[in-house]
Amino acid sequence: MRVPRRHSLFWKLTGALALFCLLLVSLYADFGRLIYSATSHLSDSAKSTLTGFAREAESAWNERGATGVDEFLQELRERERVWAVVVGRQDQSLSSEPLTSRELERLDFIRPLDGSLGRPNGWPTFYIPFSDGEHRLVLELPRELSPRKHLALLNLAMQRLLPALLAVLLGIVLYRALIVPLGILHRQAGTLSSGKLSARVGPLVTERRDEFGELGRAFDHMAERLEHTVDFQRQLLRDLSHELRTPLSRLRVAGEHATDVTELRQRLEREVQLMEQLIGDILELAWLDTERPQLPVEAVDVGRLWEVVRENAGFESGWPIERMPSALPADCRVGGHLNGLAHALENILRNAIRHSPLDGQVSLGGRREGDVWHLWVDDQGPGVAEDKLEAIFLPFTRLNAARPGGDGFGLGLSIARSMLQLQGGELWAENRERGLRMNIRLRMYSL
Repeated sequence: MRVPRRHSLFWKLTGALALFCLLLVSLYADFGRLIYSATSHLSDSAKSTLTGFAREAESAWNERGATGVDEFLQELRERERVWAVVVGRQDQSLSSEPLTSRELERLDFIRPLDGSLGRPNGWPTFYIPFSDGEHRLVLELPRELSPRKHLALLNLAMQRLLPALLAVLLGIVLYRALIVPLGILHRQAGTLSSGKLSARVGPLVTERRDEFGELGRAFDHMAERLEHTVDFQRQLLRDLSHELRTPLSRLRVAGEHATDVTELRQRLEREVQLMEQLIGDILELAWLDTERPQLPVEAVDVGRLWEVVRENAGFESGWPIERMPSALPADCRVGGHLNGLAHALENILRNAIRHSPLDGQVSLGGRREGDVWHLWVDDQGPGVAEDKLEAIFLPFTRLNAARPGGDGFGLGLSIARSMLQLQGGELWAENRERGLRMNIRLRMYSL
């Protein structure tokens, strides 16, 4: 079983649950101690009230003796509903009624006002000495003076309310960690499906370092890719429709004014061939951009490939192959797809020939830079404006006013760049002192 990554949701959820358990146990123990400490001794007001009872008993004893004590105890028992006696130094009753054996036993478990209340389930009995120090009032703690009169409610809060509050807190944490990003993804997926291709989940999700962050980045990448593809295809359709109007118009005019059938047939074949080439290039460019096929990689001898490519280009253009020399090192081998590299190199070479003077030269050079090969194809044309160096790789870009030639559709360099990028390569242009240099960077082939 693979261990989840450091920022995985697994660790976040495990940490949240562990924190929940620790908080529950810790707060339960701390609140328990706090409640026990707060309810284990009498409050100052309770002590004052009990002391007042003792002063009343002492006054009754001093003024009326046993009769006064009887009246006091009767009134105290009826009012506070507690057991109470007044005893002397030897625990003898000061009232007219002697103590029973059970009452005598209770006198063994009495405690001073400053003493602890004892067990939570017990009910304490206190004694309050008279001012002479020999007699004392002994009574059960009245219910309303007990600091534990709300103990059941506090225990209920600690045992029921505290876990519930912590569970709510845990729910909020889990909601923010799980439901919020899911909601954002759901909304943006709905927006994207409605046709708004600019929908993105945004940094709130993509900047996370867990699985939701990965999902958000994948969603944004997919949406960006989809938006680019749709825009690209729309642009291709607009350009294609525009490019097809020209040969179709020529055919219509030729059909309307043709007097020579042979000439009309030749015109028709030429225009159909151009339209086939245009549609083929468009389909290839759209295929490279949308499908991004995984082409098999093999060792490609660039020098030998150049020999084949320049022979084909010379046959098509009428250029002698001597004017397409190669200064490439003999060990130049790159990793790529042979047919794909041949197609890209052909497009670059045809473009260079098209823009070079008739007596010009197109050469291939290159050098190894670490684990890559930097190749270049130089022509002797007029070059292009510096601000157009990147534009020439856009489909249907023509710079006829700046460069001679330019009778193509402006798709060759776009296809070449897409084909090289598909194999992990790069293609860019730069002006030389005389002419334009097309730079190619490809990985060196290694077993």
